[in-house]
Amino acid sequence: MTPLDISVVICVYTEDRWDDVLAAVASVRAQSHPAREILLVVDHNPALLDRLTLEYKETSEVRVLANAGPRGLSAGRNTGIAASSGEIIAFLDDDAVAERDWLRRFADPYSDPRVLAVGGRCEPVWSSGRRPVWFPEEFDWVVGCSYRGLPPGRVRVRNILGGNASFRRSAFDLVGGFASGIGRDGDKRPMGGEETELCIRLGRERPDAILLVDDRAVIHHKVPSAREHFAYFRTRTYAEGLSKALVARSVGTDKGLESERRYTTRVLPAGIVRGLRDILRARPGGAQRAGAIVAGVLTAAGGYAVGTVRARRNGTTFAVIPIDRATVAADRTVDAETSIGGTGIGGTGITETPPAEETGIASASTSEETGITAGPAAEGTGITATPPAADPRDRTTVYDGEGAP
Repeated sequence: MTPLDISVVICVYTEDRWDDVLAAVASVRAQSHPAREILLVVDHNPALLDRLTLEYKETSEVRVLANAGPRGLSAGRNTGIAASSGEIIAFLDDDAVAERDWLRRFADPYSDPRVLAVGGRCEPVWSSGRRPVWFPEEFDWVVGCSYRGLPPGRVRVRNILGGNASFRRSAFDLVGGFASGIGRDGDKRPMGGEETELCIRLGRERPDAILLVDDRAVIHHKVPSAREHFAYFRTRTYAEGLSKALVARSVGTDKGLESERRYTTRVLPAGIVRGLRDILRARPGGAQRAGAIVAGVLTAAGGYAVGTVRARRNGTTFAVIPIDRATVAADRTVDAETSIGGTGIGGTGITETPPAEETGIASASTSEETGITAGPAAEGTGITATPPAADPRDRTTVYDGEGAP
């Protein structure tokens, strides 16, 4: 069988992450399942666009292009989709590196034509060298990583995490691209969740669609030192509450909060119990972790209350901004002789779409819980791991809670 063509899109916006971007690209170029192409989409930063264009001018599989839509991650991803030519389109955060079998793990489930999206596991790489003693694993979604509480293996979910994700091209043909007006915009308040909104829209249009997470599709996500502090933890959980209010307002509380019920009634109480148990066993950080879980719930609830009032007063409107091939082709690329494949996106008649959440829903459990050992990373990424043992967990299971924030 002919291997699937996979285009990889990496959206970038700041020169402060220069080394991280180079490491991300290197990890994709070292994949056991080679990418058809790597697209670096620069978000309204001419200096970074010029620098990356020069960096990769001799590298045929890497193309650099400017975001052809409004500022923000959604339009950047849509630009990458419009410029891509692969049957599958994968997304990798600009401050993450993928393990060698990342794309192979993505490709395998697409043998089932009902599968429209596959996500993977995101492991944190703490700038300080280790997890802060107070930081509960149940809240790793705060730093864009997989959290404690999801089962191992290949799991059917409601939505996947955008920084470690892949979609069949037909998914975008069906519902358009990512909606602008939600999601991250540079260093502004960390709300986001454009991938969740897209997945909800996809599920509404195709109720039989299958969205999966395979926890063997692993990336290692850098956590900046500023995000290791409680101040960011509090800000991020509050922003999550705001996002949840928008979701509930748009799709109803039953749909908007369906995955959070299991998280708040099972996963978090279990985390508090573990923290209390660690206190009794004189293990460091038990009380702090239990307290952080309580604080995270309270700040998220506060954000939800404020967001609910705002949504009722102001309403919610998000749009998929059309980006076509002609627009993208007008931008500079690394190889001017390389034609841009793929199709335009947007233009689906969607002018208002439900908002979303920044989520760890589509992530999977930590390696400690699953017993998985990660595959080798690309050279120069600074990530090392051991090759996995034979793992029969290719059977898809359904996770009733589907995830959390």
